[in-house]
Amino acid sequence: SAPQHIKAFYNATWSQRYGHGLAPGSLTLLYSLTVSIFALGGLVGSLLVGVLVERYGRKGALSRSALLVLLAGGFMGFSRELRSPEMVIIGRSIMGIHSGICLSVVPLYLGEIAPKNLRGFLGLMPSIFICLGVFFAQVLGLPELLGEDRFWPLFLSMVVIPASLQLLLLHCFPESPRYLLIERNDVCGATKALHQFLGTPDVQDVIKEMKEEQRSLSSVEMVSVWQLLRDRSICWQTLSVVVVNAGMQLSGIDAVSPVGACPHLGGELPTTPLVSALPRQCFTIEKLGRRPLIITGFCAMGICSAGITFSLLLQGGIPRPRVPSQTALPWMRYVGVACVVGIIAGFCMGPAGVPFLMTAELFTQSHRPAAYIVGGSLNWLCNFTIGFVFPFLQMSAGAFCYLVFCSICLLVALYVYLIIPETKNKTFMEISYIFA
Repeated sequence: SAPQHIKAFYNATWSQRYGHGLAPGSLTLLYSLTVSIFALGGLVGSLLVGVLVERYGRKGALSRSALLVLLAGGFMGFSRELRSPEMVIIGRSIMGIHSGICLSVVPLYLGEIAPKNLRGFLGLMPSIFICLGVFFAQVLGLPELLGEDRFWPLFLSMVVIPASLQLLLLHCFPESPRYLLIERNDVCGATKALHQFLGTPDVQDVIKEMKEEQRSLSSVEMVSVWQLLRDRSICWQTLSVVVVNAGMQLSGIDAVSPVGACPHLGGELPTTPLVSALPRQCFTIEKLGRRPLIITGFCAMGICSAGITFSLLLQGGIPRPRVPSQTALPWMRYVGVACVVGIIAGFCMGPAGVPFLMTAELFTQSHRPAAYIVGGSLNWLCNFTIGFVFPFLQMSAGAFCYLVFCSICLLVALYVYLIIPETKNKTFMEISYIFA
């Protein structure tokens, strides 16, 4: 697989430079840096979102972000020819910056261009294509395709293909009508964009709704993250974004799979549950609403996390003092695998995509970019934290480490049930009035 080939490249390059190979601990550390630098780049990218969407707009920010992928693909693709492990690490960090930007800007753009009856459907599209990307990457990484040693630079540089398509196709789409009217006061441009998006000449009702939102804002200037956090009038919306975005990453999905491997249970679980479940979620979110999906999803993840703990204890996979070996039930391993699949299914049911959609729906135009900065930063920080802390938690708590994720999931579900209202088929102003 690519990780083994990259480690071999690091070791061979180090040997050529210094006359000796890397020690196992140093090699692991260098590869861990290669993996984790992506999350740190994502954090940097999420912090740049506010500046980019205000200066260049939603479409402009996406176009400029795609250029970063071309640069990153060049670094990673030519790293072996130039015998430079540093180029792989730099390329990964640039890809992280791009991902941090897109993880916030794409849901923001889709949330603003979608009519309210399709906002949930379009809001989940990024999650579907992320899972499809993971699926196709795993397929391309098979030894029969690009999984051989000589192909790993090409495998890493394949990211330039979707980025090039994005650059070409973005020119066919107009800027966000809400951005044009509310922030740029370009009524003509917003009307033209709405004609193209909605495919109808009568867009006056949508223009009227956007003008009402514009009038309701004390200022059309974008608020900063600090102003967002200090604004008591939207404290519950801000707290809700913090809870659902942090809960999404701390739910245990990254602990049981990268996507799909449980270190205690062994083996890889396919990404098919992710690819098949998310499209169904898109069609049910407009019927059932946001709250039922995210509450049920977190509850299912919490119950299955507890199930993993009990299955590990009963199968005897985790050593326990004063427990006779004859009480081990090896067949409980299959119960644990079923619980991992349940966690993935629960994640797809709501937590995978609804938090990004909620971030767009809970705020008006002036606060939305700052809210995405907060949500995106928390996503990447929690992602990095889980990757760094979980191995130590696993060593110290054993099977009981999954009870931590169980508690987090159930607490997030309780918070959503008590605090966050249903936003299905409501305008941004109607949602704002509910919180007020």
